[in-house]
Amino acid sequence: MLTANPYPVATPRPVDTLAVWGDPGTLRRRPPYLIEQATDEDSLAAYRRLRRAVFVDEQGLFADRPAGDLDETDEDPRTVVLVAREIDGPRPGRVIGGVRLGPSAAWRGPDIGWWHGGRLVVDAAARARFSGVGGALVRAACAHAEAVGALRFDATVQPDRERFFGRLGWMTVGPTIVNGAPHVLMRWPIDRVAMLVATTKAPLGGLLHGLRPGGAGFVGDDGAPVPDTNLVAACDAILPAMVDRDPFWAGWCGVLVNLNDLAAMGARPLGVLDAVAGPTASRVSRALGGLRAASERFGVPILGGHTQLGVASSLAVTAVGRAEVPIRSGAGLPGHAVTLTADLTGRWRPGYAGRQWDSTSSRRTAELRGMLTLVGRHRPVAAKDVSMAGIVGTLGMLAESSGCAAELEVAAVPRPTGVAMGDWLTCFPGFAMVTADVDDRPMPASSAAVSARCGRLRPGSGVSLLWPDGLRTSALGGHVTGMGTA
Repeated sequence: MLTANPYPVATPRPVDTLAVWGDPGTLRRRPPYLIEQATDEDSLAAYRRLRRAVFVDEQGLFADRPAGDLDETDEDPRTVVLVAREIDGPRPGRVIGGVRLGPSAAWRGPDIGWWHGGRLVVDAAARARFSGVGGALVRAACAHAEAVGALRFDATVQPDRERFFGRLGWMTVGPTIVNGAPHVLMRWPIDRVAMLVATTKAPLGGLLHGLRPGGAGFVGDDGAPVPDTNLVAACDAILPAMVDRDPFWAGWCGVLVNLNDLAAMGARPLGVLDAVAGPTASRVSRALGGLRAASERFGVPILGGHTQLGVASSLAVTAVGRAEVPIRSGAGLPGHAVTLTADLTGRWRPGYAGRQWDSTSSRRTAELRGMLTLVGRHRPVAAKDVSMAGIVGTLGMLAESSGCAAELEVAAVPRPTGVAMGDWLTCFPGFAMVTADVDDRPMPASSAAVSARCGRLRPGSGVSLLWPDGLRTSALGGHVTGMGTA
């Protein structure tokens, strides 16, 4: 016979680690509200009631009709609502403010990273009682937009709120009209591409000053012609942290990135050499396993190398190929069309979501070799394989070595289904080539890779993103590496 426990166990409750470990000053400064995404109908309904009270009843910005200020954006399942909830006071959990954001309604296609924020509202009573709710909602919206891969985040604000948004870091674009009333279009500056380039490529010019790697005409290329031969050599090192974390994948990528370097110059790969080191035989063995697997899958032999144990992890791979007339990345001219050719199959490498796309490990040898010969068969005016600087950073390097600027038409960029544009334009995409050529010479068809014209070289420097509404936003304001023209 079962009997009730006379000493019932209390239901576990969430532990406020700030209360446990934080200092009293931090606790006193903690705001009496929190910002979170509204995921239930009650929270959404409370937010919409606030909007009606402010935009219809208080401000008269929208007509007093059943729909109030609701529009098609509210019906879009991609729209996100963030709400501010009271946590200290007589009504904990009450929604005291909110803001919505999502893909711009001005673009009817799939999400291309152009997001719009709006309907920022704070309860009238809460404005006096709680300070900073509106600013907290705006900052949370900016963080959310960047986290989901947006590269453009706009908002239309009432003229008397322009200074408020400006103090939060927003830039004024110009006047606009919303529902017949004057507003100001403002933009949150997203520097994701610029930060990536600043940390991976910007120091190269100073570091390599005077070396002119590759020689005249090939400065900025990832491979270098060997003088007095028809050989092209390329060399890449893999991040030590990646060798520690995923040695097999590091070995695979050591082969992959070098073969891509050769392919961008139209060179046929002859073989690779490796230098691998690690603290244990197990780690070195797994890195060599990745090298061996990639070598066999791509059909390119490992010619030799160097192996060392008992030291910090490292991996560098050199590849050698043959090209009678190597293709340069610095041969583009203003007016040339930009094409992106990429393998869109695959998935994010586990542990590297948003950063490394694995399209090659599931491909057969014939498919891989076919993609590696695309540039050599087509022979565009200029070509460069997409590196860790991402699609935009790589386009910037091609433009820099060509003495040009570049623009990228965001909506025309081919990308995998379900991948955020911000992630795709800044990740290492496995196999992807940026080429520049005259308009009437498209890349040849491939059963594996997808090609699309999605940009153009222009006079000047830097890279701009061209959006469907005709506006351009700066992704890179100047040179990428500082190495100059080829």
